[in-house]
Amino acid sequence: MTTPGADGHRPRHIDARNDLSGTIHGPVVQAATIHGGITYTVQQAPPTGVRVTPDEIPPLMVRFINRTESLAALEDWPAPREHSAGVGFAVLHGPPGVGKTALVARWAEQGRERFPGGQIYVDFASLRGETAGADVSEAARCCLRSLGVDDAYIPASFVDRVRLLRSLSADRRLLIFLDNVSQPGQAAALIPKGKGSFLVVAGGSGLGELVDDGARLMAVEPLDRDSALELLTDRCGAEKVAADPASAERLVELCAGLPVALHVVAGRLVARPRLTLAALAAELAAEPRRLAGMSLGKERSVAAAFDLVYRELAPEPARLYRLMGWHPGATFDAGVAAVAAGLDPRRTAEALEALAGASLLEETPDGRFRFHDLVRLHAADRATEEEGPAERPALLRRVTLHYLALTALADRAIRLDRLRIADLDQLLATVPDPFATPDAPRPVDWLEAEHRNILGVLRAAAREEALQTEVWQLAEAFTVLFLHHRHLGDWRESLELGAAAAAEALVPAAEARLRSLLSRPLMDLGEYDAARRELDTAQACAEVSGDLVVRASVQEFSGRYWDRADPVRAMEAYRSALDLNTAAGEGRGAAIAAYFLGCAQDAAGNPREALDTLRGAHDQLLARKDLRMAARVRVAIGAAHDHLGETDEAVRALREGAAALRDEEATHYEAQALVALADIQERAQGDPQEVRNHLERALEIYEAGGSPRAGELRERLTGGDDVTG
Repeated sequence: MTTPGADGHRPRHIDARNDLSGTIHGPVVQAATIHGGITYTVQQAPPTGVRVTPDEIPPLMVRFINRTESLAALEDWPAPREHSAGVGFAVLHGPPGVGKTALVARWAEQGRERFPGGQIYVDFASLRGETAGADVSEAARCCLRSLGVDDAYIPASFVDRVRLLRSLSADRRLLIFLDNVSQPGQAAALIPKGKGSFLVVAGGSGLGELVDDGARLMAVEPLDRDSALELLTDRCGAEKVAADPASAERLVELCAGLPVALHVVAGRLVARPRLTLAALAAELAAEPRRLAGMSLGKERSVAAAFDLVYRELAPEPARLYRLMGWHPGATFDAGVAAVAAGLDPRRTAEALEALAGASLLEETPDGRFRFHDLVRLHAADRATEEEGPAERPALLRRVTLHYLALTALADRAIRLDRLRIADLDQLLATVPDPFATPDAPRPVDWLEAEHRNILGVLRAAAREEALQTEVWQLAEAFTVLFLHHRHLGDWRESLELGAAAAAEALVPAAEARLRSLLSRPLMDLGEYDAARRELDTAQACAEVSGDLVVRASVQEFSGRYWDRADPVRAMEAYRSALDLNTAAGEGRGAAIAAYFLGCAQDAAGNPREALDTLRGAHDQLLARKDLRMAARVRVAIGAAHDHLGETDEAVRALREGAAALRDEEATHYEAQALVALADIQERAQGDPQEVRNHLERALEIYEAGGSPRAGELRERLTGGDDVTG
C-alpha cells in the first residue's frame, strides 16, 4: 500500500532499475530516487586480488662495520625450534645514534630469502603526535598500506586495524621493523601472525617489559676502539688515516664509539678535503664546541639524534636530564640527582627510571647512573638553552654541599680525632649519617667509589668564587682517602685546589694544613723542590695562624722532608712537633711525632734509642685505638730490629704490621712493609716464593696508586733469579 502525500495524492510509481556491472573497487550504493536524509552503513572489505610484497627497510649506504656477535644472535633467534612460538620477537635497545637501525638493516639484507612475504618498516619518530596512542594506530595503518590495503578500506578503529593486520599476515612470512619505539605498548599489538614471521623493535632500554610478550632483548653497545677506527678509515680513506694515526685515534675517542658521531665526523672530512684530522680533533677537543662540530647541517647532526628522544620526555625527567648534564662527576646516584633537581626520592626515582628507559642514562651494577659522553654534552646544552642563568651555580652549590657533608661524615667515621681545620658541626647536624647504620657502606669503600666524582666537584667548584670555603673544606676531608689508597695524581690535584681556595678565602690555618699535606704526594712523586716550597709557605701560614697544633703539623711534615737527606734536621723538626703538640694537649699528635722521631733516630744510626721511642709511641697509639698508626709504628720497630741484626724479631714485627695495615686498608704503608719484609727474607735466604708474593702484592699497590716505585719493583721481579724462583 502506498501512503498519500501532503497534497492528498498518491505519488506516481516510478519504475526503477539498478544495474551493476564491470569491475568495481570500493563501496557501491544502489537506490531509486531518494527523498530526505538517509543514514546507511556499508561494510567495506579489502580487495583480495592484489598481493603486494613490501621491501621498506632502509638500505645501508655505507659499508657495515663489525657487530659480528649481534648479527649472529639475530641470525640464530628466528631459527625454528621444537615447541617454539611460530613468530619471532626481538627488542634492540641502546642510546640514540648507536646503530640499531643499521644493525637491523644489515641483518634484513642478509636474510632476505627468509621473509618472502616482505619487509615492512615503520619509524615511530615520524608518527608521534599530540594524542596518546595516535602513533601506534597510525603504525597499524602503515603496515596495512604496506600490505596493499587502500586507505578507503583501512578501518577507523585501532582494534579493527590490528585484526585486519593479523588476517592479512596469517599466510605470509613477514619481517616488521618498528624503529624509534618509546613505549612498550606501541609494539606488541603489531606482531604479525604468519608462522616464521619476525617483529624487531628498536628503542630505549625501557622496552624490557616486552619480554612478557615473548620478546628477546639485545643491548646494542657503542663500537669498540678498533671497530670505530675501521669505520672512520672506511669513510675517509686508509691513506688519510695512515698519514696521521694519532689524530684519527683522537677523533675516535671523541666520538666515544657512537656510529652517528663517526659518520658525521667522517662526512665533514670528506666534504672538506682541506680539513685535516688534526684540525678537526683540535676543534672537537673543547667540550662546549664538540656537539656543534659534529654536524653536517641541522638535520644531520649528533644533537638531532638525541633531540628525537629528548622531545619525548615528560617535563620532570626532561628537567632532571638537563640538570644532570651540569653535574661535574662521571657518575651519580639517586641521592645526588635528588639534590641537584630539588626533588623528593620517589619523584627522583621515577625520573631516573624514565631516563634509563629512554637509554639516555645507563645504570651501573652498583646502582649509580652515568651518561654516554656525548649524551652528557647534549644534556648540558639543553640546560644552557632552557634553564635560567642562576640555575647552574645554584646546582653546583647544592651538589658541593652534598658531597662535603658525606665526605666529612666518611672522614669522621674512619678516624674521629684526626686534625681538622674546618668546623662543619652545623652542616653535619642536619644530615643523616649514612655510615652509622648496620648495613652502611664502609667509608673507605664509599670514598673510593666516589673519588672521581668528588674530584670533579672540586674542579668545578674551584671555578666559582662563592664556593672557595667549601672547596678547601672538601679537599681537607677528602684527603682521608689518600692516606689509605695512594692515588697520587688525584691527591695532589685535590690539595692544590684546596690550598688555593684556602688562600683565596684568607684562612691561613687551612692553607698551612693543606700545603703541608701536599708535600706528601709531591715527595712520593719525586718532586722534592716543589714539596719544599709548599712546606715553606705552609710554615709561614702556620705562624700567621697562631695555632699550636697546626704549627706542630707543619713541623712534622717538614721532618718527613728532611728524613731523606738530613736525619739530624729531621729529628729537630720532630722534637719541635712533639713539644708543640704536648703544649697544646694534643696527645695523638704527640704520639705521631714520637713515631717519626723514632724513625729518624733509627735512620741516624741509633736503632736501640729508636726502639725505646717507638715502643712508647706504639703504646700511646694503641691506647687511643689508632690501629692504623700503631701498625705503622710496628713496621718501624721491625726495621729497627733488623738494623740491630735481630732478624726473627724484625720479620715478626713486619708481618704483624703489614697484616694490620692491610686490615686497615692503608695499602701504601702495607706495600712499604712488604718490601722491607722481602728484603730481610731475601738476605736471610728465606722462601723465594714468599719473597715473590710480598713483592707482587707491593707492585699491585704501587701500580694502582701511580707510584714511581712500581717501575723499580717490576724490574726487580723480572730481573732477579733468586726472586722469581
